[in-house]
Amino acid sequence: MISRVEVECYAGYKADERPVRFYLGQREYRVVEVVDQWYSPSATYFRVRGEDGHLYVLRHSIDPADEWTLESFRRG
Repeated sequence: MISRVEVECYAGYKADERPVRFYLGQREYRVVEVVDQWYSPSATYFRVRGEDGHLYVLRHSIDPADEWTLESFRRG
C-alpha cells in the first residue's frame, strides 16, 4: 500500500522536521504522536499515531521530487 499524501510539517530547527497532519484524498488526519523516525539514503520515515488511534508510516523522499507517501497502515 503506497499512496501519495499531502503532509503539513512542523518546521523548527530544519524544514519538514516532523509531520503534524496529513491528507488522504479529502480526509484530514492530525498527528498526535511521532512514535518512531528513521532514515534511509533516499528518505526519512515517520511512524505516527493519528487522532483516530491508528498507526501510519509516512515516507518523505529527499531526492529532487520532495514527495510524501503513505507506506503502511495499522489499526490501533
